[in-house]
Amino acid sequence: MKIAILATYGLVLLLIGVYSAFRIKSPVDYFVAGKRNGILQISGSLLASILGGSAILGTANLAMTQSWAAAWYLLAASAGLWLLLPLVKKVNQLGKFTLTDMIGRFYGETARKSASVIIPLAWTGIVAAQVIAASKILVSIFGLSYENGVWLSGAVFIAYTLIGGQVSILKTDFLQAIIILLGILFSGIFLYFEHGTHTTPIASSFPFNVQFSPVDLFILFLTFSSTFVVGPDIYSRVFCARDENTARKSILIVASILIPFAFLPTYLGVFATENLPYEQLHSSVALMELIDFYLPEWVVGLMAAALLSAVLSSADTTLLTASMMLSELFNPDIDNRKSLNETRLFIVLVGLASMVIALKVTSIIGTLLLALAFYSGAFIVPLIAALADIKINKKLSIPAMIIGGTIALTGKILVSNLGMSWGNWVIVSAFAINFIILKIPFVFNPVNKEEEPAK
Repeated sequence: MKIAILATYGLVLLLIGVYSAFRIKSPVDYFVAGKRNGILQISGSLLASILGGSAILGTANLAMTQSWAAAWYLLAASAGLWLLLPLVKKVNQLGKFTLTDMIGRFYGETARKSASVIIPLAWTGIVAAQVIAASKILVSIFGLSYENGVWLSGAVFIAYTLIGGQVSILKTDFLQAIIILLGILFSGIFLYFEHGTHTTPIASSFPFNVQFSPVDLFILFLTFSSTFVVGPDIYSRVFCARDENTARKSILIVASILIPFAFLPTYLGVFATENLPYEQLHSSVALMELIDFYLPEWVVGLMAAALLSAVLSSADTTLLTASMMLSELFNPDIDNRKSLNETRLFIVLVGLASMVIALKVTSIIGTLLLALAFYSGAFIVPLIAALADIKINKKLSIPAMIIGGTIALTGKILVSNLGMSWGNWVIVSAFAINFIILKIPFVFNPVNKEEEPAK
């Protein structure tokens, strides 16, 4: 039954993708789905993109060490969306297709070209996180080898994004969002009523515990929540909305949904940690082992479709966004056929690069947070400064981005890979140093002699 459910689901996605391909009449259709999308489409796409496989599977796996505090992962995403609301008007006014286009308007062509390289590099890691998640789902459901799972899932991501662009993404994301919500909700309800809570009380480990301190929360907000305030994928949904009001209402809806939803995958992770045999809990992905061990086959099929939906909805959006930004490296205005073809080429190249990364690194959350640490350290401060009209030295924007991103990535590696907790303060310093560089007195911006007033 689970194979039948997945086969039906896959066929529906394929038909939607092919149908969408015939509806693409211009680059604007491919990049932002004609900028004519309503609240249901934008809300569904935004929710599905946030609830990627890395979020669902990662939250459940985090619960193995952080217990109920793992809910902070999605709560932090919600917090970022709430902070974005006051900025929607300006983002909608300044943006056309991508965040890098906005950077160019604020900091000039050199900064735009630099960002068109730096951000896609980080976003390739995020696509890789989705490939890792999809591969582990396929390993658990069908018994495929991890390597075959990487190649299969990566090929599907590339083909689906390549065919229909933003049109197919927005058409399927609403469906995928519903499947994700229902799959996780039904699984939680079934476990609760069939087997009882069988978990420690929330208050025992939330909001903080030995494995998750207030400092950890601060770092999560700094490096993760901030990417929802000034993030390429989030802004791409704003650019696809028919108007500012649609974008704002969609963000408000999704931010509200994420607050209660954050505790559902956390509950599943806590349940798995406290009830699964040790061998199953540590053999693969905790959530997949849980549903296969406790749930009936039809629920397993629904959950498998939900998780693969989550992965696909994040992967296609991230893959398209990164490829559009790379295309902007060669042409600041990508509203033309040549740039459209270049974007399609980059979809293939970025997809292949993410598959290679997934073969070398198998940690979902680890890969995601490393990529986001670099992005946030590089771009959060310059973008917020620009949106808030803070007076800064624009000539130093590129050194600020490179130095900030490198320091934040170094700090994250110290914490995640080497277990050095003081690396958190290295991450914090990245934001401070980024801002200090931007605020260096304008000695590097001498007044042009032609502009000097007559004596």
